[in-house]
Amino acid sequence: MKLSSKKNNNSLVPFFLLLIQPIFMASNIAIARGAVSFVPPVSLGFWRWTIVFILLLPFFYEPILKNFKHLKLEFLKLFFLGFTGCCLCSIFPYVAGKTTTVLNMSLIYTSSSIFIVMLSTFFYKEKINSLQSLGFLFAFTGVLVVISNGKLSTLLNLEFVEGDIWILGAAVSWALYSVYVLHWKSKFNFFSKFTLIAFFGSLSLLPFYLYEVFYLEDKFSLDLIPILWILIAAISPGIIAFALYSQIQKYLGASITGFTLYLFVFYGAFYGIFFFDEKLYMSHYLGGALVLLGVYFAKKT
Repeated sequence: MKLSSKKNNNSLVPFFLLLIQPIFMASNIAIARGAVSFVPPVSLGFWRWTIVFILLLPFFYEPILKNFKHLKLEFLKLFFLGFTGCCLCSIFPYVAGKTTTVLNMSLIYTSSSIFIVMLSTFFYKEKINSLQSLGFLFAFTGVLVVISNGKLSTLLNLEFVEGDIWILGAAVSWALYSVYVLHWKSKFNFFSKFTLIAFFGSLSLLPFYLYEVFYLEDKFSLDLIPILWILIAAISPGIIAFALYSQIQKYLGASITGFTLYLFVFYGAFYGIFFFDEKLYMSHYLGGALVLLGVYFAKKT
């Protein structure tokens, strides 16, 4: 998808994309919850990224071949991005979907922006101001409220829902991916790089997929419903969400693009309430407010 840069300054199209992109991004959380009865989590992740690679390769193999000499130099970087952004960010949410709700996943996953600030400070020595520190405190408290269901006894006894811990791991993994991809200057253009990341994501998922197939009881079957779930996972939160995000970031900048995180929470709540009949509790309101406030402060420079 391309937008005319000449018209873009006065165009509302990028802002429209800003509103709809989180619909596709948040669909991955709904998929994590809905597909668990039909597709094992690792199989879902493996075939999702394999299909993304297969679908993109015919369109972007020429620029990849043109810059193939750079592939050897960027191999480890691409593999790291594939492992963190595709492998871990598939396994963790899809495992989480077995035991937690879409509401919890969307709220906890939003905290990834806080981890992005922390990791940027740790690895790239970016300075963190007092508002960002306050934002981390708010967001961290909000996550604790959500995963503890607002009960102090849950925190003290460490009696968390397993899925909440998995999705928290996904938030950290996405932060690792985001920080590295933001600071890395690649010789490949966005879609060529994304195609290669999908390939290395699939490759890094392969050992876990083989283990799941041969050693675990939960098997993947080539029936219509599992295949549909995999195709939706590949196209909606895979290709469409990433493509729209790149366009928004290109034309509106990183700061405004960060607004997608706020919408992510509300679209995630919509999926949970209307498709899975989930209920909102006071812990969701309080925890969600703290997380969003934390994200807001974290983006203050």
